[in-house]
Amino acid sequence: MKIYTDNIKIYDARLLKLNKLLARFSFLRLLIFVISIAFLITSFTIKLITPIFIVLPILIICFAFVIKHYNKIDYLKKHTTFLKKINESEILREKCDLEEFDTGHKFINPNHPYTSDLDIFGQHSIFQLLNRTTTESGMIYLSQWLSEAAPNSEIYDRQEAIKELSPNLDWRQGFQASGMHFQNKTSDYSKLMAWVEKPIVLLKHSYLYITIAISLPIIFLFVAYFFYANLGSLIVVISLSLMILILFINQVILRKLRPIAENIVETSTENLNTLRGYQTLITEIESNSFKSKKLHELQSILIKGKYSASNEINRICGLLDFSHQRPIKKIPINGNYLYPLLNSFLLLDIYLIIGTEKWKLKNKAFLKLWAEVVSEFEVINSFAGFCYSNPCYAFPEITEKDHYIQFEALEHPLIDSNKRVCNDFHSEGQGDVVMITGSNMGGKSTFLRSVGVNLVLALAGGPCCAKYGQVSNLKLYTSMRTQDNLMKGISSFYAELSRIENMLKQIKSNNNIYFLLDEMFKGTNSEDRYKGGNSLINQLSKLRTSGIIATHDIKLAKLSGNKKLVTNYSFNSEIKDNSMIFSYKLDQGICTDFNASELMKRSGIEILPNISKNEIE
Repeated sequence: MKIYTDNIKIYDARLLKLNKLLARFSFLRLLIFVISIAFLITSFTIKLITPIFIVLPILIICFAFVIKHYNKIDYLKKHTTFLKKINESEILREKCDLEEFDTGHKFINPNHPYTSDLDIFGQHSIFQLLNRTTTESGMIYLSQWLSEAAPNSEIYDRQEAIKELSPNLDWRQGFQASGMHFQNKTSDYSKLMAWVEKPIVLLKHSYLYITIAISLPIIFLFVAYFFYANLGSLIVVISLSLMILILFINQVILRKLRPIAENIVETSTENLNTLRGYQTLITEIESNSFKSKKLHELQSILIKGKYSASNEINRICGLLDFSHQRPIKKIPINGNYLYPLLNSFLLLDIYLIIGTEKWKLKNKAFLKLWAEVVSEFEVINSFAGFCYSNPCYAFPEITEKDHYIQFEALEHPLIDSNKRVCNDFHSEGQGDVVMITGSNMGGKSTFLRSVGVNLVLALAGGPCCAKYGQVSNLKLYTSMRTQDNLMKGISSFYAELSRIENMLKQIKSNNNIYFLLDEMFKGTNSEDRYKGGNSLINQLSKLRTSGIIATHDIKLAKLSGNKKLVTNYSFNSEIKDNSMIFSYKLDQGICTDFNASELMKRSGIEILPNISKNEIE
């Protein structure tokens, strides 16, 4: 889309200006530093001490001012770079060039009813096409949306939310860019949830520990006062003994608390990055207004009167930032080595632990909810971006009709739009089985995947790669891409049998299954394949379930069609001017032409002429 290329030009111009500003502030920073050093050297050389107390604070204020603005401009530069990257990514997605995007490989599950066969995850997958999330939990939520159909009411709520966000390009991209500031940093959602669920230790006795943390330093100061006020008398010995005793008591307390305090420091880096990422996205959500039911409900979880999720997260982030001042041996955090000295006197660990535990007690019930809100917003934002980039895609109607699928101008979203061929498809009622025959490379498997992928998108609440869609809320099951497993000693044929066995169990327990079968029993001989295929079709007919079967077996298609067990469709090709032409259009009836021999011939195989059926038998 032209808007993406226009945005890239705008962001390039903005980056040019920001780089110039950064260079200026970088020079100013260096200049102030050099002036400060030169001033100090000159002042000490000519013994002008008084001006130091006047000029040096001014230079420090100027330096701090420059640093503050430098950091602000640097943030804007990063943000603009992310915005540019987002628009470049949208152009790549338009071209179906998905190599650089996260594959969602950790969500690949060969035993799932359909995700492996339909390329939902992995290289060149639907996940790559859709994913605009920046948090780990956002990716998990997107995988869940694509792995399981939502209830009808939820689908309509999602559609409404996606339609609202889709045209709001600037907010959507700003939201995504805000999350990208923390995307590549160390963060782990599961560790954050485990950390917040850790049991409370000090808070149960907080009054006791706070009293100790306040009273012991005060007593120490009083004793120290008597120590200095009575130098040369016996009180000095008593005072010194008391001071040593107090420091000893402090060390005993700190030793007891050390594992808790060090655990906070150890986990603070990962947790801080995760929390900062959520806080940034939550702030974006809180500061906007939404009309759709779902978005409004999600936003209301974050804001309840004066209670704001972003403010609460900011508080714990402040504490975790403070914890970085505490050096520990286990991890290389640049702690402040004044901390141990102050800690031994002021018992800072008590404030750190109680502050953290107090926050946990108040917010741990909400933190998971906040993460879920952000995750859902990210998934809706992903679908909204997909919708915006494909304005011709239609949001399907979810019908109460039985086993109903209707698509007009159906296409596959992972095929380049310039190469797609659209087809209409209609299937209705229990027991409606469609059998598709066709020549090799004619488009049978791609068509099955087109139906499957668009059904997944429809039942996730997203738009379909079709001009019109109307579907029942069906449970999809596929057997298309079975593989052997040498480690487990499983052949591809046995893997297919296992897959079909599971499908039949699913159908018997829930007749709302819609199946997609590609080349049944391809791992066995033609006689057994025919016998098994005929038997399975009869069994599926008795079970009154619906689906699509793709096959090369014309004999099976004719027999099943004559018995009214299936409705036959086909993909055909022709050889014209010594070239093989594929229409990729779905026709009624059984395939009339085949090209396997021609394809083998073109691959260098010398096809023998006039091989009779009797010779084969």
